[in-house]
Amino acid sequence: MKKKLVSKGCYGYIRNHRMVAAVRTLLFFGVSIGLYVMGYVTSGSNQNLLTIVAVLGCLPACKSLVNLIIFLKAEGCSEALENKVSTYDANLLTFYDMYFTSYQKNYAISHMALKGNVLCGMTETAKCDCNAAEKHLEQMLSQGGIKNITVKIFDNADKYIDRLSQITYLDTVENKSQGQIVDLLYSISI
Repeated sequence: MKKKLVSKGCYGYIRNHRMVAAVRTLLFFGVSIGLYVMGYVTSGSNQNLLTIVAVLGCLPACKSLVNLIIFLKAEGCSEALENKVSTYDANLLTFYDMYFTSYQKNYAISHMALKGNVLCGMTETAKCDCNAAEKHLEQMLSQGGIKNITVKIFDNADKYIDRLSQITYLDTVENKSQGQIVDLLYSISI
């Protein structure tokens, strides 16, 4: 049975891509090691063309290893939070497992919701600085040419659920830049 990749913004994205990155990294390093061993066995020395190919093969393997390390550090949405917030998925544009990186800090946002000019999110990580995450997202939106978006990140599930229920029934006009916001959030997260 073939397992499908989970799309960015869907529940289980980080867990799924963590496994894919692990398998890909092992495969890439395995091919490089295999080429090196095959060249050594056939020529009796490591001074052959297959050694060069094996060393060059380490470049994508190392890139994949860096990707794996990032996914190992990232934390996705817990099943308990997903059960609580999934009821709002029909009325709001929602995103799961968003992990934003900046030069200073990383921000693990388990769930985000967008409606009109309101973007709110929930982090389950105690290390995540909510105020810094808000400022980072506001800055990225501003640099992307998207203005007048209110960003609020919560670290308390009950307050976040209350906010979701409030914005669900907001009478707002569809934001024309909603597609740009989604594209920007996907491009600045892993």
